[in-house]
Amino acid sequence: MPEPLVPSAAVPRSALPGVLPPLPGAPPPHGLDAQGFIAREGSLARVPDAFRPVVAAARESLARTFGARLHSTYLYGSLPRGTARVGRSDLDLLVALHEEPADADRDAVQALGRALDAEFPQIDGVGTLLYGRERLLSGPERHDMGWFVACLCTPLSGEDLAGFLPRYRPDSLLARETNGDLALYLPRWRERIAAAADTEEARRPLVRFMSRHLVRTGFTLVMPRWNGWTSDLREMASVFGACHPERAAAMRAAAEYGREPVGDPAALRTYTEDLGPWLAAEYARVHGVKAPRP
Repeated sequence: MPEPLVPSAAVPRSALPGVLPPLPGAPPPHGLDAQGFIAREGSLARVPDAFRPVVAAARESLARTFGARLHSTYLYGSLPRGTARVGRSDLDLLVALHEEPADADRDAVQALGRALDAEFPQIDGVGTLLYGRERLLSGPERHDMGWFVACLCTPLSGEDLAGFLPRYRPDSLLARETNGDLALYLPRWRERIAAAADTEEARRPLVRFMSRHLVRTGFTLVMPRWNGWTSDLREMASVFGACHPERAAAMRAAAEYGREPVGDPAALRTYTEDLGPWLAAEYARVHGVKAPRP
């Protein structure tokens, strides 16, 4: 059975198992509750006023699209954290259906995202994750998508699945099951880069996506040593750099490209031929490889 969501008496951080001394040069760890579990980030109250019409339209459109098949919907990313920038931030949604989604469902959320992006200039794109309820609660996803829902997603409608999931610590198991599959992505990234039109505009979204992925992977590599949680790209890069100073500059640059991307082919080559392969190998050495999914 998962650990109860109701907190027990506060436990000092110094008494938590596996807590190491702070990383020299890293910001103080935070993002945990008094018991040392990752605190759920974000809330609807933090959504900036400029984005509230977008969120309302998304909620209504999803209900209209899926009807009784819809179990619950969630926001994640900069909007519920209150850090979204008008005209620069995207709308990130997670949708849980009562059953596994079909191809037609994926097409529907893609069309919905395009419609919202065209209607609201406040956002720069829409990304929607679509899953069945049972998969999100399954054992293989317990420390991956389950953790994502419980800690990084803000409930928008329906029954909150976090009530069926445990609480999570920033440990090696979580690191492995969230980002221990980078080596599988690198060949796909090379294919996407080769298929992209040879223009700065076409490369820019690839740089943003891959930059963010690498910064988050670099952070979770050292997350158990830091013993905290953050979703801020710059802070992630800072924590990583305190542990790996020889790679700090490259990770800081990736964090900046994750916020303000440019279509630089040299950055993409660095990601797939240098920083990415090194990070994948180091991750496997430290935490192991993510368990295969069905």
